[in-house]
Amino acid sequence: MEKKFTTENFTTEVLNADKPVLVDFYADWCGPCRMMSPIVEQLAVDMEGKAIIGKLNIDDNEEIAMKYGVMNIPTLILFKNGAEVNRIVGAQNREVLERMLQV
Repeated sequence: MEKKFTTENFTTEVLNADKPVLVDFYADWCGPCRMMSPIVEQLAVDMEGKAIIGKLNIDDNEEIAMKYGVMNIPTLILFKNGAEVNRIVGAQNREVLERMLQV
């Protein structure tokens, strides 16, 4: 199941995680974000135990989006050991996200 990341839990859930974390920066009003939603949700189920996958609403958590320079959405950032290791901007298919998680 996908996680919901917020300003309050970002450090604990993302930066201090012991697994790779894929964060989908999105907004409810964003059409491409809505297209990505089922892909991200299914990937979270399929990768359970191997990676943590979740979403962060940029409208509700502007300070995190600004900190990571998220200018366009959807933006998907992969974190490992608290550091950004990969970033993709724009709607993607599942295969691209799976490859991203192999870094």
